[in-house]
Amino acid sequence: MSVSPVPPQAGLGRGPDWITWPLRSAAVLHLFGVLTQAVLAGLFVTGDVDMLAWHRTNGGFTHVMLYLQLVASILLWRPARGPAWPALAAAGLVAAETLQVMAGQERVLAVHFPLGMAVFGATTMLTVLVWQVTR
Repeated sequence: MSVSPVPPQAGLGRGPDWITWPLRSAAVLHLFGVLTQAVLAGLFVTGDVDMLAWHRTNGGFTHVMLYLQLVASILLWRPARGPAWPALAAAGLVAAETLQVMAGQERVLAVHFPLGMAVFGATTMLTVLVWQVTR
């Protein structure tokens, strides 16, 4: 009888490669889009007004990457019998980013700026966790 020094992580395990890699890829691309959003917003508020159009366009790309991540997370959870938490986290980010887009379009910067920072932090954590836990 052997004793494992690391306890099993029930419900956090990896899924099959056919969905793990698309999930990881979508998470990284979404994180890249969120990072780019922060850079473009910073350039805009320092006076480069042309960056607002780029910020809007990149926001669309970023939102699409999040929806791909959500779909991959659902596929990991349901047909692949993987953990449910990536799908729940991605769904939470969809809600936050939808509010983020609405606040940005309405120019409610008191919501848009801090929510953007929260989305950045949550996206970073989710991407790291997706890579660590699905290994």
